[in-house]
Amino acid sequence: MPHTNPSTWTQEAMRERLVRYADLQACRTAFIDTRTPGSTEKENFTIVGPGVSESPDQHVHIREKHGFNIGGARQPFGCVNSQHSHDTAEVFVVHTGHWRLHFGPNKEDGSLDIGPGDVASVPIHMFRGFSKLDEGKGFLWMPLGQDDPGKVTWAPAVFKAAEDHGLKLAKGGKLIDTTGGNYELRDVELETPPTGEALEQLKTPSLDRLAQCLVRGMDMQPNPDSPLAAEGVEEAGVIVPQTTSDAFPAGPILGWWPHDFNLRRLTLQTGAYIPLHARKEVEVLFVQSGTVEICWRNADSEESLVMGAGDTLSMPVGVQHSFRNTASGPAVLFVVRGTEDPRMPVFASASVSELRGASA
Repeated sequence: MPHTNPSTWTQEAMRERLVRYADLQACRTAFIDTRTPGSTEKENFTIVGPGVSESPDQHVHIREKHGFNIGGARQPFGCVNSQHSHDTAEVFVVHTGHWRLHFGPNKEDGSLDIGPGDVASVPIHMFRGFSKLDEGKGFLWMPLGQDDPGKVTWAPAVFKAAEDHGLKLAKGGKLIDTTGGNYELRDVELETPPTGEALEQLKTPSLDRLAQCLVRGMDMQPNPDSPLAAEGVEEAGVIVPQTTSDAFPAGPILGWWPHDFNLRRLTLQTGAYIPLHARKEVEVLFVQSGTVEICWRNADSEESLVMGAGDTLSMPVGVQHSFRNTASGPAVLFVVRGTEDPRMPVFASASVSELRGASA
């Protein structure tokens, strides 16, 4: 986990940990289905960590290990992300647009529709894909489990479609383009489609069980016992695999597979303020809507920056920081904390009970 002397966090240093939505660098050739009709317009993003891209052209915004990855996908109406399986957690935070998650190697096992503010965590070792349902482009912000999330397993039909368009996949997840005439396959071990036995291990759970892996934005309930709760400030648990040291009960998304992180939703009304505090785990912030001012304390000064919708910030461990909504509407943030059991924040100048009393 990142541990750095707080006195080093100048504006310039912190801005290196800030990824503006407008500055996201997309890869259009990230995966084996990049030429498959219906999938050619998708954009893949690797925001934190190496991600699961199969292309050397994939740009990584923040390479530092966090214990999890953050990726993203942007697609226009009708664009499809082909059926695949993951070995670690894959979470869909819907920033914009309406989407359909398809289940099964050939989309035969049902689907779930998700929209802005919804969160779905698809279990490991099952096939999923997704498509954009409405007009215009939409964006998914996607936490992935572990520092090395591995490589995806593609459904058999994906290999066939890719081969028809000149793409093959080497062992280890490297794309090979056979259309240029300058490739060499004699010394390359190619990835093969999963066998019948392997497919048996990637069966789709029932839709009733998968429904436990989805929480609608309208159903996210604030936790009044959150140490950040105050007038105009709400923190809701979204993915909380177990009861935590910072007073969150397990749920609503538990998962029967490891996540290696918590996902929370913070809502700040106009003028709301969360005082300076530090955390003992890495924290990544994503602004779902509105704007928020983030301040942090160096050894002899305070610095600040303003985040807007779609922006991502990696907050280093141990840095005293605060949140303030200075805009005329609510600010909504999703927060990933790098453990399944986050600890209590350490406030700069008051106990939790004193802070609550002051805000009552």
